[in-house]
Amino acid sequence: MQQKVYHCSQGAISYWINNLSMERKTIVFLPGLTADHRLFEKQVDYFESRYNIIVWDAPGHGASRPFTLSFSLEDKARWLHEILCAEGVEHPILVGQSMGGYVAQMYMQLYPHTVDAFVSIDSAPLQRQYLSGFEIWCLKHVENMYRWYPWERLKVAGARGCAVSEYGRQLMYTMLSDYTHGEYASLAAHGYRILAEAIEQNLPYEIDCPAMLICGERDMAGSAKRYNAEWTKRTGIPLVWIPNAGHNANTDQPELVNTLIEKMLLKRAACSLDEHLKEHQRTKLKHDKESHF
Repeated sequence: MQQKVYHCSQGAISYWINNLSMERKTIVFLPGLTADHRLFEKQVDYFESRYNIIVWDAPGHGASRPFTLSFSLEDKARWLHEILCAEGVEHPILVGQSMGGYVAQMYMQLYPHTVDAFVSIDSAPLQRQYLSGFEIWCLKHVENMYRWYPWERLKVAGARGCAVSEYGRQLMYTMLSDYTHGEYASLAAHGYRILAEAIEQNLPYEIDCPAMLICGERDMAGSAKRYNAEWTKRTGIPLVWIPNAGHNANTDQPELVNTLIEKMLLKRAACSLDEHLKEHQRTKLKHDKESHF
């Protein structure tokens, strides 16, 4: 994977790509809040030989620092779009974990009918109807809690709260350790705040592509399990519960998550091929009729 940098007014965004080919679909992996591109290392290893891969450190995260924390969720989606345009990607497959899932949904709001497929991993819907006023208020007032909590204990608690496997917990602890206590508190507080602000807009977005919801059975992050249960109930989007997995289900059960993503993409590809063949038959039939007359 090659590291590249996209420059914008508030900082530089680092992202990683393999050898992009016009003949292959492009999967874009979007890590959650305070995580970085390493969150998807098991997915990158699995898919990079058969798909174009792009994975970023979101603004203010990992190698995308220093970065001025004065942007919105919409800004993040627009920067992502600009990166994809720069790489010649027109119809990405968006795979977002937690906050990454919200970025993907904002992307679909801003650029309808451009996403080929969407996979949500332990994320939640971006629509106002799913959250109470109190939940939105809490999202805006978390910074002091993070600043008061002893940093070493906070890293351990954060790692344990995100994953149940030793690999998943160690990975999350390693990613958190790259921040100072103050950096982490500011980044987490900013992320939750812009999420609340985006939800308050009550955007009319629709998921206009094949989609799948994935959620760990042991996800204890906020109300993620309740949100996903309600999300699938209201929309009919398939939801798969991952056993022995927490909030970072793709690190706790990478083989299962990879298989689910691959099956969805293969099914999508088969449907696209079928649609192409049907269109070809319709065109041929029309041409034959015109030739006959």
